[in-house]
Amino acid sequence: MDQWTTFLQDKWYVLIVALVVIVLVVKLVKTVVKWVIILVLLAALAIYGYNYKDKLADVVQDAVSTISVAAQDQLTKAIKDEVKEAKYVKNADGSYTVKSKTVQIDGKPGSNDVKLTIAGQSFTIKADEALQKFIDQAKQNS
Repeated sequence: MDQWTTFLQDKWYVLIVALVVIVLVVKLVKTVVKWVIILVLLAALAIYGYNYKDKLADVVQDAVSTISVAAQDQLTKAIKDEVKEAKYVKNADGSYTVKSKTVQIDGKPGSNDVKLTIAGQSFTIKADEALQKFIDQAKQNS
């Protein structure tokens, strides 16, 4: 039912056009054909409205994917710029912390998940190849 609400909020003009066409068909056509035309129009409207949520979900997924790629590119650029200043610190509990001017990475040896903090915002992500190179370079700097 959510797809109908979203459809009506976003595409209300399609419903208005369909209603106008239905009124015109009822007024102008006086045979059984008018009911066939009306049923076809209502079926088309129902199918379009029902599939609208799927189209909306695809658009949202594409936007999230684009934002994720942009964020990953920005992270890689920030890491490359700060790799020479990064310091590696081994904590008492066995975990490690890598700090630079704007990036902080907290993780445990052998684990692929790290906590990344940039500009006060923390994210738990998988350590990819670029991030692992940053951590290794910080070890060499310390």
